[in-house]
Amino acid sequence: MRHLYKIVVLFVALMMVLSACGTAPATEAPAATEAPAVAPADNAGALQIPDIVEGKFNIAMVLIGPHDDGGWSQAHYEGLLYVEKEVPDVHVAYIENVPEGADSEQVFRSLARKGFNMIFGTSFGFGDPMETVAGEFPEIMFIHLTGIKSNKTNFGNLMGAMENMKYLAGMIGGARAKQDGNPKLGYMATFPIPEELRLGNAFALGMRKTCPECTLDVRWINTWHDPVAEKDGAASLFDAGAQVVFTGADTPAPADVAQEKGKWGITYDFVGSCKVERCLTAPYWNWGPEYVRITKAVIAKTYVPGWDYFDADTGALGLYGFMEGQELTSGMKDLDPAVIQEVRDTLAKMQKGEFTRFDVFTGPINDNKGNVVLTAGQKMQQVDLDAFPEYGLPCTVKVCMKWWAEGITAELPQ
Repeated sequence: MRHLYKIVVLFVALMMVLSACGTAPATEAPAATEAPAVAPADNAGALQIPDIVEGKFNIAMVLIGPHDDGGWSQAHYEGLLYVEKEVPDVHVAYIENVPEGADSEQVFRSLARKGFNMIFGTSFGFGDPMETVAGEFPEIMFIHLTGIKSNKTNFGNLMGAMENMKYLAGMIGGARAKQDGNPKLGYMATFPIPEELRLGNAFALGMRKTCPECTLDVRWINTWHDPVAEKDGAASLFDAGAQVVFTGADTPAPADVAQEKGKWGITYDFVGSCKVERCLTAPYWNWGPEYVRITKAVIAKTYVPGWDYFDADTGALGLYGFMEGQELTSGMKDLDPAVIQEVRDTLAKMQKGEFTRFDVFTGPINDNKGNVVLTAGQKMQQVDLDAFPEYGLPCTVKVCMKWWAEGITAELPQ
């Protein structure tokens, strides 16, 4: 899920008014290496609505950040390039740096009026605006990343089980901190929504598997993409004693700051984010195969939008250093070989569909107050992973994703 991301876009309202007159793992989408055949919408700093190409199936993508952010938005952007490469007679376009809320509603409406056949919105706070516009244009398919709503006709949501990769990253982070003799880790979280608690809890569960004595501190930065705030947040956690810091935001800030501090960072979202020596690993997305699957089904009129939540067996999730063609980073090469093998074995089970997100969240699990969240063998349901009680969904206060796992030293956010 993506929540309210505040970014300044000049004259958005004015420009919108003017523009309105699987089974086996899939092949990983390659990074773009030459000029993309994509129509960007950012022209000289002002948002413009791209045109469609007559006779083709036209897809538009609305990005919360810049398409080359090295994180969340870039992973989606490269997934879009993959669709144009793999699906015949498809034209793709994107708009970047679109704020959530009322401004985004105008963007979605303008794209629909232009005649795009399918529109992707890649942030949680786009959900309500997309739902509204989808009701006005029933012939257009709207796919929302990463919400909880659907009208089951032309508006649905899409998300993947990144908690799997965060759990494995937690195992690695815990092992690294234990070996370094400093059992303190840090989590730079974005917004207080179920997604961020879910991923933080998954990391903590993995961490405690390899380092039962380890603890996890938390900093909230209330942004998805802000290089300065992300570096400040990472530095705060390192300065407070963390040996390893992982992030829910978009830039490689934890690894960059770790490089300065002589510690370890875990980046996120994009396969190319783990570049510096002090990057331990990176859970990342490979959106291309999933976008191709959905596009082909929409063109064939067989896609039924709803709650599309994929697992690791799709090939759309990765953990840097463990995927085909990748090598362990320097920070993993000297870890206990038994830990590395356990990560490999668990990942292999995930890729076969034998270990899913529900296995990550299987009891016994206690919260950080000593309360039992799940008894032995008890599993969460999908709604438990996605919701707070305030959402009005049929999960209980005890099982909804409104708790911190044992080992996390932070209080729940308000």
